[in-house]
Amino acid sequence: MQFKTVASSPFLPPANGVSRVMRQVLLALAPGTLAAIWYFGWGVLINLILAILCAVAFEALALKLRGRDPLPYLKDYSAIVTAWLLALALPQLAPWWIVVCGVFFAIIIAKHLYGGLGYNPFNPAMVAYVSLLISFPAYMTHWVAPSPISEHSLGLLESIKVIFGGSLMEHNLFDSITMATPLDSIKTGLTQHKTIDEIRSGAVFGSLGGVGWEWVANWYALGGFYLLYKRVISWRIPVALILALGVPAGIFYLSNPDHFASPVFHIFSGGAILGAFFIATDPVSGSATPRGRVIFGAGVGLLTFIIRTWGGYPDAIAFSVLLMNMATPLIDHYTKPRVFGQRGHHG
Repeated sequence: MQFKTVASSPFLPPANGVSRVMRQVLLALAPGTLAAIWYFGWGVLINLILAILCAVAFEALALKLRGRDPLPYLKDYSAIVTAWLLALALPQLAPWWIVVCGVFFAIIIAKHLYGGLGYNPFNPAMVAYVSLLISFPAYMTHWVAPSPISEHSLGLLESIKVIFGGSLMEHNLFDSITMATPLDSIKTGLTQHKTIDEIRSGAVFGSLGGVGWEWVANWYALGGFYLLYKRVISWRIPVALILALGVPAGIFYLSNPDHFASPVFHIFSGGAILGAFFIATDPVSGSATPRGRVIFGAGVGLLTFIIRTWGGYPDAIAFSVLLMNMATPLIDHYTKPRVFGQRGHHG
């Protein structure tokens, strides 16, 4: 499924098929989202609601400024999917203006300045996430500790006060409710010359990845399998991404298990599963050919492992997706099926 031919003209309302696909994606995101709220608190839900409201408002504003009737375009749910993915990628207690700025950048800059749905060369949610990470690194690293090991869980009203008033930030109480992510802990521990086993003895680590994180990843995977079952996405990108992340991770782990994390940890930590099924499979900014999707997914997975292992960021799904977005036109050019009869090859 790919949308590059759906919106054949920027002046035509999106096809009904787009809205059906987007509704399926939202349905598939629901289990992982509920798990994230369960393990990481009300901030996930607050960010999600705020992001969706802003996305609808910015989408309508952009369409009005472009002389379009917003209603047919709002019904395609694409803005909501973008907002949903961005909200899941943000720290759970990020200030409200972080969410607003991110959604503005995703909808206005990364989507509509390129012509709207079907014309954006980069994944809007990942453009927004990377922009926020580079611009506001201090606010983008306050991750809530999962509920099983949290010293203090915030209620709904407390979460609202933090997000919209910054009350905990003012009183320097973030240490009691936030902690380093599993990927952060691995990277920091290795710089302190600790072994992987020593690092993984920390409370934040679970059986596969991190406490809470691994279960959220499992529920994202369940949603991803649903999309595969409904044929909303192709198997090529998720399988290629997971293999390209897991295989090199396994090779390095076997060569030096004290210094390299296991492939299972890489797959079930950070945004790997969410990226494999919901982000890298974006039908607009990703490859449109069968072989191209394999190359695209493999590129995202391999780049993720490289950046996680030797780069400056503990997780790298967003950067990897954007780098492969840049390579998509070249990939599609060299992998597009040839017309039957040309040298006996038909792709």
